[in-house]
Amino acid sequence: MTSALTHLGAQGEANMVDVGDKEETTRTAIAEGFVSMQPETLNTILAGNARKGDVLGTARIAGIMAAKKTHELIPLCHPLLLTKVSVDIEPDHALPGLKVTALARVTGKTGVEMEALTAASVACLTIYDMAKAVDRAMVISGVRLVEKTGGKSGDYKAGA
Repeated sequence: MTSALTHLGAQGEANMVDVGDKEETTRTAIAEGFVSMQPETLNTILAGNARKGDVLGTARIAGIMAAKKTHELIPLCHPLLLTKVSVDIEPDHALPGLKVTALARVTGKTGVEMEALTAASVACLTIYDMAKAVDRAMVISGVRLVEKTGGKSGDYKAGA
């Protein structure tokens, strides 16, 4: 782990990191998040009976769109030409709720961790929005980077 924050200048001012001299590599990041809810809410979503429509399909598309707009949401992120973004949503009856997994990939000079995290976060938020009429007590939790590959800093796997 490096000791310096890369987005701070010599005087502590915010700045965008210069990646111009970095090598282009294929970089992948996977992030996850969870939406806990009442069992009845989960059943409503899985049955496709939510009033607003297809919760899982809408959340998947929202996550993908969010990844593509990360640089517009996070001030010092570079705009990236993403080569792949996917959002998978699985029921977890033990939670009860939904597990969201987002993958982002690019061949470029900077990583895609923020894109994966943004995709997972917005997918979770969309699930909440689509089902809040049934269950306002839903909880979004555990949004984190699970894995990243590529780049100068090397690979990362949560818990390893």
